[in-house]
Amino acid sequence: MLEEVERWLATRSWSVADRPLHRVLAAKRAAGLTVSVVLPALNEEETVGEIVAVIRHDLVQQAPLVDEIVVVDSGSTDRTAEVAAAAGARVVHRDTILPRIPAVPGKGEVLWRSLLVTGGDVVCFIDADLREFTSDFVTGLVGPLLTEPGVDLVKGMYDRPLGGAAGQGGRVTELMARPLLNMHWPQLAGFVQPLGGEYAARRSLLEQLPFPVGYGVELGMLVDALHLVGLDALAQVDLGVRKHRHQDGQALGRMAAAIYRTAQLRLARGHLIRPSLTQFERGDSGFEPRTYSVDTEERPPMTEIAEYTTRKVA
Repeated sequence: MLEEVERWLATRSWSVADRPLHRVLAAKRAAGLTVSVVLPALNEEETVGEIVAVIRHDLVQQAPLVDEIVVVDSGSTDRTAEVAAAAGARVVHRDTILPRIPAVPGKGEVLWRSLLVTGGDVVCFIDADLREFTSDFVTGLVGPLLTEPGVDLVKGMYDRPLGGAAGQGGRVTELMARPLLNMHWPQLAGFVQPLGGEYAARRSLLEQLPFPVGYGVELGMLVDALHLVGLDALAQVDLGVRKHRHQDGQALGRMAAAIYRTAQLRLARGHLIRPSLTQFERGDSGFEPRTYSVDTEERPPMTEIAEYTTRKVA
C-alpha cells in the first residue's frame, strides 16, 4: 500500500461514533449549510417507507439535521411512491425531471437528475433497499462534511453479510472494483466499500462530476473526484452493518461489465469494441445465450445543463 494511502487511512477514516449528533448539529448551525437526503428507488415498497420514517423522525422532527428527504422513483410498478410519500418523503418521478433529455434506465441517471430537484448544500445518497436501517447512516456520512471544511465526499464502509455469513457481500467489489482500483488508481485502494450506495458529498463537487447512467456511477464518481479535488478531500466512515437485498450471479455479471466499462473510459477515454455482455441460462434445449447491452452513456456535469445554471442564478 502506498504511504499516502496509509496516511489517509489514519486521518480520513472514521467511525460514526467519532461525531455525536449534538456535535454535527452544532457544526451545521455554525456553517449555515443545508442537507438533502436522496433515495433512488425502483420497486422498493417493502423497505423505502421504514427508511424515510426513521430519517424523518430522528433527523427532521427530533433533531433538525436533514432539511429535505427526496425519493426519486425510477419507474416502479409497485407502491414505492405511495409508501414513500406516506412516510414523509417528497416523491419525484425520474421522467418529470429535465424532460427535454429522455431518461434512460439506471441508478446513475436517477442520482444525476436528483441534483435538479434538491437544494441542499450537502447531498446524502441512501439506497432504498436497506433493512434494519438506522439514522446513524445519515449522521455518519454528513458529519465530516459539516465538521471538516477540507472534506468534499464521504463514503460509507460496513460489513455486508450474505446468507448469514459475515463479510461475504460485495462480490462485485472484491472481484472487479477492488482489483481495478488497486492496479490503476492505487490512491483509492484504502476505500473499504468503493461501490457502496451510501455516501454524501458537497453539491459544489457533485455538480462538477459526470455521472455514468448505470452501475458504474460509484466507481466513476470516486475516480473523477480524486482527479478533481485530490485524495485528502475524500473520506470514509464506518457505519457498522449494511443489510439489503442481494442480486443473483447474472445480475452481478452485468454490474461488473458496466463497472469495467466505466473504468476503461477513464483509463483511455477510448472506444469500447463490443459494448455488450452475453450470459447463459439453461433452457429446455440446453444453455441458451442472453445478450445484454452495457451502459455506454454518461451524463455531463450538471454545471453544463442550462436548466440547472438558470435555477442557481434564480
